[in-house]
Amino acid sequence: MKALIVDDEKHVRDGIKILADWEQNGIREIYEAANGEEAIQLIKTIRPEIIFSDMKMPKMDGTQLLEWIKENQPNSKTIVVTGYDDYHYMRKAIHFGSSDYLLKPIEPEILNQTLEKAVNEWNKEEVDRQRKETSSQLINEMTPVYRDRKLTQLVNSDYSQKDLFEEFGWLKQSRDYIAALVRVNGKTISAFQGDRDLTYFTVLNIINEIIKKQQGCGIGFRYLSKKGEIVLIFWDKFELVEQILVDIYKTLKNMLNISCPIAAGKTVNNSSKLKDSYHHARKVLLNRNIFTESEIRVYMSEIETVPSLKSLIVYSSDIEMAIQTGEIGAFEELMDRIEKDITEKKYLSVKQVINLENEYMVISNKWFKHYDILFKTPEDIEERIDLFFDSNGTFSLEEFKKRKKREITIFLKKVKKRTLQKGNNIITDIEKYLQENFDRDVKLQEISEHFYISREYISRKFKQEFNENISDYIVRIRMDKAKSLLKNSQLKIYEIANMIGYQDDKYFRKVFKKVEGITPNEYRAEYVKR
Repeated sequence: MKALIVDDEKHVRDGIKILADWEQNGIREIYEAANGEEAIQLIKTIRPEIIFSDMKMPKMDGTQLLEWIKENQPNSKTIVVTGYDDYHYMRKAIHFGSSDYLLKPIEPEILNQTLEKAVNEWNKEEVDRQRKETSSQLINEMTPVYRDRKLTQLVNSDYSQKDLFEEFGWLKQSRDYIAALVRVNGKTISAFQGDRDLTYFTVLNIINEIIKKQQGCGIGFRYLSKKGEIVLIFWDKFELVEQILVDIYKTLKNMLNISCPIAAGKTVNNSSKLKDSYHHARKVLLNRNIFTESEIRVYMSEIETVPSLKSLIVYSSDIEMAIQTGEIGAFEELMDRIEKDITEKKYLSVKQVINLENEYMVISNKWFKHYDILFKTPEDIEERIDLFFDSNGTFSLEEFKKRKKREITIFLKKVKKRTLQKGNNIITDIEKYLQENFDRDVKLQEISEHFYISREYISRKFKQEFNENISDYIVRIRMDKAKSLLKNSQLKIYEIANMIGYQDDKYFRKVFKKVEGITPNEYRAEYVKR
């Protein structure tokens, strides 16, 4: 261990050298400097653990020296020695992290107590520094997949896990943490020819190199629970978090020409609450306004108040009318109206765009099913929305609209083709529908609404196909079913009537006799005779 004594008076330096018990405190090398400038040159070379400094010196005084030490050699422990019992000097010494403040002439006992305390503090901090360095080395030596899995597990846990504490030396249950979120969108992956693993590997290398410069205050990893996300955990130097995130964003933009929006979550006081900080960061990211122009897309923990937005469900009747026209022009007018509604407040959050896309998928699925057209729902809506952010992180509403127009055009073409095919089979489908619902009162209007065909067309085509109207057809199905049920002697007549759609068994008997020429009981008796 090395010590440096800085004082413009040689007898003071000699006095400290004589009075201090260096050997007992493990200090083997002692150096001297007459002022702050000399001290800085020595500090750069020898890196002393303990520094004694006067406050009032020529060329560079003690205040300036302490400030320089705090900025450039923060691990050293400083002890101020001065002849001035001045509150101003004392306050400056405390501000720049000095361990103690001694007045001249120095008493040997107080000097050695102060020296011992400073050495013990340095040793304690050195153990912590070594532990952090070892932990950092272990993290770097881990395979990326294993590290990502373990840290994802940490963020997702509601409780602290023992094995994680053992593997990550920086991890303590009761300490403050901040989680930040980096969105790796489709454009970013496209920049790496679609190689997702290479994308994460490169981006994470850049992120962790930037964090590493701050001497182990955080770590970034691929968050395996959600596609397109890198999570950063900070446990120290929170005052630098925003600047670190800005540096990350700028570096990714300059080196790779990609925009990865970043959001910081709230500070939490326990490792088991990291999930809360992560969800907060995600909420900040999702609530960002897509209309905001910005060179640096880094968002801190404040969550903006998002204006309410109309649901696409409100436009259901308009969508139905547009589909019935079968023309894309009708949809273009509707899309212009929807755009006007959602942009009138000059605010549209990413989450709202995702919600709109979800609603669009629900409505699309309904109409594809209605026309019996194959429809595949995308697995990740958020990833789908990412495609409309350019390399500067700007969302293109115009491109989003063009995509919808193409999709709707394709849908309308399929509808026309399907309708042409279906026209030939529609009566067969209606027959099947009647057979499946014979036990209830099916009205012509219900069939019309279900198949989107006019009542007149249904009546005419059905009569042509089956040579009877729908009501007579239903009666015939019911009677055929009744005859089958009458063969079961355990069933009562009123039970059979209810089973085929008649609430009044007397009316059932009357209809049965009219159609079959005999009563239900007579039919059952004839069957028994056979």
